Amino acid sequence: QVQLVESGGGSVQPGGSLTLSCAASGSIGSIKTMGWYRQAPGKQRELVAAITGGTSDYADSVKGRFTISKDNAKNTVYLKLNSLKPEDTAVYYCTLITWGHSNYWGQGTQVTVSS
Repeated sequence: QVQLVESGGGSVQPGGSLTLSCAASGSIGSIKTMGWYRQAPGKQRELVAAITGGTSDYADSVKGRFTISKDNAKNTVYLKLNSLKPEDTAVYYCTLITWGHSNYWGQGTQVTVSS
């Protein structure tokens, strides 16, 4: 059983910052990729950022504003969200993919950007 526990969501004003965390536990196996997706109301879930080894990838809409990082010893991935915009409002989901092709999801954490 693998669990992904997210934290750090909340409400901020435009221009503000948040840091999301996602800690993986259980019989994880070998981690290939950890990342973050988001889903806004009425929209499809979209990839925000992912990290595989030392390589990070970002959606164009968040490049230069969001930073993904990972603590391998803690099996934890972080997402630093800076210069937040109202359009960043969504439920953010953590995901983990193993080299054995298993894919796990967190329960989601709400990020709301509003004045």
